[in-house]
Amino acid sequence: MADPVREYLNEKGCAAQIVERGLQGLVENWEQIVQSVENGYSLGLDDYLNDMDVRQLIEESLSVATAAQRDAISDRVERADEQMRSLVERAEGCLWGEEVAEEEGWTARNNWWYFTRPLSADPELLSEIDDATSGD
Repeated sequence: MADPVREYLNEKGCAAQIVERGLQGLVENWEQIVQSVENGYSLGLDDYLNDMDVRQLIEESLSVATAAQRDAISDRVERADEQMRSLVERAEGCLWGEEVAEEEGWTARNNWWYFTRPLSADPELLSEIDDATSGD
């Protein structure tokens, strides 16, 4: 049987290693990202945006996943999300900018990962996030 998540990731143009690892790999990546935020995120804005894109890919993949695939990872995603929410605070706006958020249909409620900033991170990253989300 074909894997609808891997097919989706492939059609979306994701890197071969992401397609190969599928939904399980995305969830493992998200868990590692959450851990890196817990440890005090030390990378820059581009890396943080890429990391939040992993969570968006999970969300999009869940919409095409089979019930069995969703059941297999739902508890892990829920736990990682809960942990991540305890490690971030609301940003002034979307990390990608309000124009992109509007184009993509992202909202702070449904795509919260794009509307937050780590509580503990490299000061330069926090400054970049503040600049990117201030709407200036």
